[in-house]
Amino acid sequence: MKKILITLAALTAGFAGALAQEEPAPQPADTAAVAEPAPQYWKRYATFEFGFNQTSLWSWAAGGYNSATLRAGVDANLNYARELTTWTNRLQLMYGFLWSADKENLLQKSADLMQFESRFGYKTSAESKWKYSADLTFKSQFSDSYDSYKQDDKGNWNGTLKSGLFSPGYLTFGLGMTWDPASWFSLNLSPVTGGFIFCGIPELRKKYGMPLVDGEYAGHLFQLGAQLKMNLKASWPDVMTYETQLILFTDYLHHPFRENRVNWDNKFGFLVGKYIKLALDTWLIYDPVVLIADKSGQNPIQRVQFKEFFSFNFTYTFGTK
Repeated sequence: MKKILITLAALTAGFAGALAQEEPAPQPADTAAVAEPAPQYWKRYATFEFGFNQTSLWSWAAGGYNSATLRAGVDANLNYARELTTWTNRLQLMYGFLWSADKENLLQKSADLMQFESRFGYKTSAESKWKYSADLTFKSQFSDSYDSYKQDDKGNWNGTLKSGLFSPGYLTFGLGMTWDPASWFSLNLSPVTGGFIFCGIPELRKKYGMPLVDGEYAGHLFQLGAQLKMNLKASWPDVMTYETQLILFTDYLHHPFRENRVNWDNKFGFLVGKYIKLALDTWLIYDPVVLIADKSGQNPIQRVQFKEFFSFNFTYTFGTK
């Protein structure tokens, strides 16, 4: 775990340093001649968002509770392209919490994301839209999540633990081909994809599909299969932005092509000013190894997971996008 934390800290620091750097100014060989600008192989850009929602009620006949929601996030990109070689890197961090008057002195987590993606590509030819590619993805969350809160006699809130730092965590590495017909669309097929699902909290390992080893649930599960990843970005200047990512994974070792993992993320942005945006984010997940209980806490089975978040955000983008 320490190695993973150190690695993530180094990645975050590396992105911050790379985004802050400026390309060196070209030095003319002859002061009498006009120097041509040096080629720009790197593109760096990042978007920072800060969202806040608040509700206050005074003598409201229909009932309800005062509440406040806060969310902050960063989406940093560092990309390289030169001749036949490309290298794209993306780091997404997000965290948010909810306060409600019906649960005083309790902050409930509303958003939590830690995701890093890196892809190295080499074109099959100068004019081709196809690339040989190696794709790396890491995904987890920052802190523990609870639900089904109950208050004890001392006024303290206790809930059922659902997830935690690197519990679960997903690390995948795939080799294959990528089709990039346009700057706003890419399709990656990796027929050889190795991945680890790991869970550092022992009481959650059964829920996240960890295998039994000598009567105890192991801390990780190895998978070997195929992965399909589709990315699409679209924008209507000064009106709307849309981004979607679909990931399909089948495990050759456990029911291939029958029990597949699905991750589908969507981001809608509606611009209402230069720095103000209405955002609607949705996440859909189906993972055949994850067991989810019903509302009573019983009957854990595989289920479709869905989450949506609507917010009013201050947003700022800088870099060479």
